[in-house]
Amino acid sequence: QVQLVESGGGLVQPGESLSLSCAASGSTASRLAMAWIRQAPGKEREFVVGISWSGGATFYGDSVEGRFSISRDNVKNTVYLQMNSLKPEDTAVYYCAAGPNLHYGLGYDYWGQGTQVTVSS
Repeated sequence: QVQLVESGGGLVQPGESLSLSCAASGSTASRLAMAWIRQAPGKEREFVVGISWSGGATFYGDSVEGRFSISRDNVKNTVYLQMNSLKPEDTAVYYCAAGPNLHYGLGYDYWGQGTQVTVSS
């Protein structure tokens, strides 16, 4: 079993930056692809960014490419999301997710509880 715990959400102004972390526990955590998926109020969940277990491959959603960056530390079993140039439309609950394969969809096996990111002036 894999458990995911997100941290780092909060309230920022447009144009500012924010970092999220996702700590994974479990014997297979370091061998899983991991992703960030968000859900804005009244909208469906949206793939944001993902990274392969080795860190060698990353997938970015169109709305965040060039502004967000994902990385991972397999010694700490932690994935990081650096969000720059934040916009009000980035406001959402951000979920960390993990699974055996990296893909753009929502079909990951493990999910965290989510952390709120609010971008507002």
